[in-house]
This record gives sequence, structure tokens and C-alpha cells, in this order.
Amino acid sequence: MKQIVVISGKGGTGKTVVTASLAALAGKKVMADCDVDAADLHILLSPEIKERHTFKSGKTAVIDMSKCARCGLCLSSCRFEAIKPGPSVDAVSCEGCAFCSFICPAEAITMEENDTGEWYISETRFGPMVHAKLGIAEENSGKLVSLVRNKAKELAEEMGLDWVIIDGSPGIGCPVIASISGVDTALVVTEPTMSGLHDADRVIKVTRYFNVPVKLVINKFDLNENFSGKIELYCKENNVPILGKIPFDKDVVKAMVDKRSVVEFSDGPASLEIRRIWRSLEDENLP
Repeated sequence: MKQIVVISGKGGTGKTVVTASLAALAGKKVMADCDVDAADLHILLSPEIKERHTFKSGKTAVIDMSKCARCGLCLSSCRFEAIKPGPSVDAVSCEGCAFCSFICPAEAITMEENDTGEWYISETRFGPMVHAKLGIAEENSGKLVSLVRNKAKELAEEMGLDWVIIDGSPGIGCPVIASISGVDTALVVTEPTMSGLHDADRVIKVTRYFNVPVKLVINKFDLNENFSGKIELYCKENNVPILGKIPFDKDVVKAMVDKRSVVEFSDGPASLEIRRIWRSLEDENLP
């Protein structure tokens, strides 16, 4: 079993468009959407949820008023001002440090886990998919990404599948690190702009820090061929293989409106290049 993650240094480069197409082209596989903060792979794959699970992360103080002596110690000691007169707990302000529960002489305060999101095992027209949704303003998305990846890997092993196709998180933060750790190939999708190159450089450095083999794809390369040339020069100087250059193609937008991957929608120039990219990935990752 091989794991391929598609990532980008910034949002909006076409990462999910590429991931959905690889999902359509790969053989026996499971998909994992690890962009849990702003998941959108489900829009193109239309998953039918088979299992729904609650994701718990972090803790919030809860006061048992039947035990509370109303001494006010918790109120005066909370540096986050999360405990209000009464007393009561402002769940938004509570950082879960548990200091109030330690100092409460009546042992009236306990720490309870928060329901911060959901994760799912679904079926799509391409096979099984593991994905998730983090709650609004909730934290610990890195932990949720790790859960999604582990469940996808377990599912692939149980079903004897050959591939885990991962839609990673953009940027270089904790969710990205959780997306790329231990994969066989990281495919960075960038665009021919200054910010595209800058952020691709940052995420490439992250992949190399964790010794993950990295390759690059330039999306919509022909919109600025001069800057695409600068990206190619950067890749040459930094020994980053360029796996493909996807041309601008209006069929990509039409496919998204139709909730399909572009390789399903047409045999246009973008589709043909993504097919070639997949053949290269497949050849390099075959045992």
C-alpha cells in the first residue's frame, strides 16, 4: 500500500482539483480528506456517509453547583477570566488548563472533554473515503487529521487496497505536518505567482525536514509562463522534480460546477496532463 498526499503552500492553487482526479484514476484505493478546517473534497466526490463519529478534543471546566461552596477562589484565580460571578464558566474563554479544578476546596469543578467536530467513513463512486468536519472556531485540527489518516490507512489494510490518496491541508502548520508524516510521496501543487512560489518553497522545506519525497506540479502554468520559468529554475536549483505543468482549461470550472473531477468531465488539456501526472506517480510508486 502506498500513500500519496497532495498539498500546497497556500490555498486556491488547485490542490483538491488534482486530488479528485487522482482519486478517479487510481485503482484500488481509499481517499482521505485531511483539510479538516475547510474540507471540500466531498463536493467533487459526493460521499454517502456510512459511519458518523464524534471527535473530542480539549477540555472545559464544569462546576457542580450542588458541591460549590461559593468561596470565589476559582473566580479570582482564573487568569483567562473564564469563570464569572455565580459562579459559571464561559466555555469560549476557558483554555482547559484545569487550574480551577486543582484549587477548588470543595472539589466541585471537573474537566470534561469537548465535542469539537465529527469524522466519517463514506462510500463514493471511486471507493471508500474518510473525511471530517471540525467545528467552528475549534482547535486541534492536527489531531483530527491524524485520526482521519490512521482510519484511512486501517481501512486500506483491511480491504487490501493499493493506494491511500490524501487531500492535505494548505500551509505549513500542524495539520500539514500530520498530513505528510510517513507518506510515500508528497505532491505540491503551486501556481505561477510570487506567493505561489514563496509558499511552495516553505512547504517543500517542511516535507524535506520530515524526509518525505516531494514532487511539484505547476497548475495553470500558461497564465504566466515567465513566472512558471522561475518556478522551474527554483526546482532545478533545489532538486525538486517537476511532475507536470497543467494548462489553464475552462473545463476544470465546468467540472466543479457539475461536481465531478476534470478527468471524468472531459479529455481536454488539463485532463490529459493530470492523467500523465498520475501515470508518472503510479510508475514511481509501484513495488
